[in-house]
Amino acid sequence: MLILPKFVYYEPRDMSEACKIMSDLNSNAKIIAGGTDILVNMKKGLLSPRYLVSIAKVSGLSEIGPVNGSISIGAHLIVAKLAEFEIIRKRLPSLAKAARALGSPLIRNRATIGGNIVTARPAADLPPPLLAMGAKVKLESVKGIREVALDDFFLAPGATIMRPDEILSRIVVDEMPPFTGSDYIKLGHRKSLEIAIVAVASRITLNSPDGVIKDAKVILSSVAPTAIHAVSAEKVLIGEKPTDALLEKAARLAGTDCTPITDIRGGAEYRCAMVEVLTKRTLLAAVKEAQG
Repeated sequence: MLILPKFVYYEPRDMSEACKIMSDLNSNAKIIAGGTDILVNMKKGLLSPRYLVSIAKVSGLSEIGPVNGSISIGAHLIVAKLAEFEIIRKRLPSLAKAARALGSPLIRNRATIGGNIVTARPAADLPPPLLAMGAKVKLESVKGIREVALDDFFLAPGATIMRPDEILSRIVVDEMPPFTGSDYIKLGHRKSLEIAIVAVASRITLNSPDGVIKDAKVILSSVAPTAIHAVSAEKVLIGEKPTDALLEKAARLAGTDCTPITDIRGGAEYRCAMVEVLTKRTLLAAVKEAQG
């Protein structure tokens, strides 16, 4: 059995107290939310923070709701609960689908949406639909609050723009425009406890139910150091009628936008082929939903 190294544990009750602790401890402290990643990494000896600061009892971080035309999600919201909220299932269905695809029931009942983002794993389930919807994150410290587009948040596997004294407090997603549809599909060897071989999230906004594509986002996961936009696919979709031939063309372009590696879970060539398949499927589902 792997044993956790010794550490000092803090449990602040509000955000100002949590920020003060993180400022005082500087880079010697790590935030713990659900603990599904950090405790495992500490047992493996990959991390050895002297201090852990839990945000489990910080008020407001497990709340969700509409705020000024956006949906604001607390960073400590448990993934299993995220998929249960009606506001998520109806307005951000691809995020609910990604939440249901994450890990096992045990992990979904411990992991948090904020934790799934800050670990910056290339195959994490929640960032792709959030990127497709143009989500932003709020980072808090004693110096104030800054709001950052999720597109600018990830730097590399395990690396983000967060400073050591900052805490991810909320995820903000603007209300989707009318005639918008989305989808998320994760490919793995098994149904649970699986890390994606390839995952794709797509969002389509039409100018009318039978009109042209006004906006398109295609996010590819587990085929690059971070989740990425399939830029070529997005460009070819905008301004066009969503025909089967167009979606097929976009899917082929998406397969050229990724840079996968070959590892024990799948070869690079296979991953590129699966990007095409999943992109076509997610686009078809997104268009169907957008057309009502």
